[in-house]
Amino acid sequence: MSLAHGRPYLAIPGPSVMPDAVLQAMHRASPNIYEGELVEMVAGIAPDLKRVACTEGHVAIYIANGHGTWEAALANVAMPGERVLVCATGRFGHGWAEMAERMGIEAEILEFGRQAPIDPEALKARLAKDAGQEIKAVLTVHTDTSSSARSDIAECRRVLEEVGHPALLMVDCIASLGCDRYEMDLWGADVTITASQKGLMVPPGLGFVFFNDRAAEVRRAMPRVSRYWDWSERAAPEMFYQYFGGTAPTHHLYGLRAALDLIHDEGLEAVWARHAVLARAIWAAAEVWGEEGPLRLNIPDPAHRSHAVTALRLGAPHGARLRAWTAEQAGVTLGIGLGMSEEGDPKGEGFFRFGHMGHVNAHMILGLLGTVEAGLSALGVPHGPGGVSAAARVIAGG
Repeated sequence: MSLAHGRPYLAIPGPSVMPDAVLQAMHRASPNIYEGELVEMVAGIAPDLKRVACTEGHVAIYIANGHGTWEAALANVAMPGERVLVCATGRFGHGWAEMAERMGIEAEILEFGRQAPIDPEALKARLAKDAGQEIKAVLTVHTDTSSSARSDIAECRRVLEEVGHPALLMVDCIASLGCDRYEMDLWGADVTITASQKGLMVPPGLGFVFFNDRAAEVRRAMPRVSRYWDWSERAAPEMFYQYFGGTAPTHHLYGLRAALDLIHDEGLEAVWARHAVLARAIWAAAEVWGEEGPLRLNIPDPAHRSHAVTALRLGAPHGARLRAWTAEQAGVTLGIGLGMSEEGDPKGEGFFRFGHMGHVNAHMILGLLGTVEAGLSALGVPHGPGGVSAAARVIAGG
């Protein structure tokens, strides 16, 4: 007998749970794309997006997923044959590097493994060796969705300043924007990319590239940029269609408007605090389970863990078995061990991930953890008792 019948819970790190307000906003007839309420509404979206990124800079909106924003950002700042330095803390750092290589840009990878953030001193040492200052940009991932490693972006800026290197600091915030504290201007990022399907709580399909005046100057010096990826008109359109390089993504925009209203009604500081508490509750449960069993949090140091996604190792084949049990018996879908292969486990089936981003609250997280604890018991996987109680104590203390 399955107990999964009822409303399913997609506890993966994106697409995230969509609020009813977003779904209701999107459930409507197609609007006029030339004048009227849609045009008027979009004028307020750009400044509200910038409030979430904590920037006074510019934002370009693309009909694209996160991979599209990788390409869009690179297209505006680097030409084929130029070099970027990619700081990799998991699969998505490597993905951005692969995108650069496909564009003819030389991507040098500075590898930090899958259990640690960017080491500022290692970055400093590499930049110091670039005597000719050939590196056009440093590409970083604030939270790598595969490993759940979270890096200190302000420290990366400090390193660039200390070395006196002119490279742009570019940040992938796809997994973290609207979940973890991120302050683009204060931390010194030149370019920030994100997408709609995680902390912004909207279906996949919208990508956003934020950039400051320094990055805009680099774009102006480029001999050419693909018409579609060029951020110039999108960030300062003279006509409505220029926001999107053509027809507007109408229903996504209505959903985005509703999501931004939810974020700003709650308050960005409160959003960050909520995610932090719920993340600590998850860690508390996992640490208790691991006391008498094989389960381990992928990132050992809490200071380096994401508040939006948590990667865990249970060992093959237990990770895949647990994911199957929670989905089939309880209606809870856990994230796969993406990019987490290891010796003896080429598919990364010993890993799984919790997505706890966007529209999540205490009872959802406690339900998730209760389901996982039940699954460990049902499958006979050794684990310490009382993980859910440990999480409840964190939540009770706020």
